Amino acid sequence: MPVSEAQLANLKTSKPANSAATNILRIVAILAVIGITIYIYSIRDRVEEFAAYGYPGIFLVTLLANATIFLPAPGVAVVFAMGSIFNPIGVALAAGTGGALGELSGYLAGFSGQAIVERTDVYEKIHPWIEKYGGWAILVLSAIPNPFFDIAGVAAGMAKMKFWKFLLFCWIGQIIKMAMFAFAGAYSIDWIASFYE
Repeated sequence: MPVSEAQLANLKTSKPANSAATNILRIVAILAVIGITIYIYSIRDRVEEFAAYGYPGIFLVTLLANATIFLPAPGVAVVFAMGSIFNPIGVALAAGTGGALGELSGYLAGFSGQAIVERTDVYEKIHPWIEKYGGWAILVLSAIPNPFFDIAGVAAGMAKMKFWKFLLFCWIGQIIKMAMFAFAGAYSIDWIASFYE
């Protein structure tokens, strides 16, 4: 099918796929992710101190722990311990909300298009799930304790999943996961203490 001159002119004047504003946002996103990760990794030994501030402290601990990408930071251990001190439902809500907001760093890394995990075996296995199941894959992967959720966040960002959709499904999954740890902490500490009565 021949291309008319009008169609050819439209092709020449159409916007490129990546505008300058999108490229700037991507650069800002990757720089923010790198900066957050470096900062949180540098204060990782003092993160537990935030737990002394109750639910807001639990929120901050999980926010900071989940904002790092590929570098371990304490988080669920604090949730486990705080579940025995505070109401486990409150702990799950505070920790799940902080965890979901912290996971946005992985999403932003993927959105930036500068993801270094794109060619890893784990990414190759997770990315099709994100493409096929979308938010449900995010919910399941964030609800189960696994070290690969950062890669799922990156895959969601690269797949250009809607921001609100990623955040909502991640939040629900994080609350489920944090509730498991909070209730485990509440009941296991009581169970261990019963041996000493």
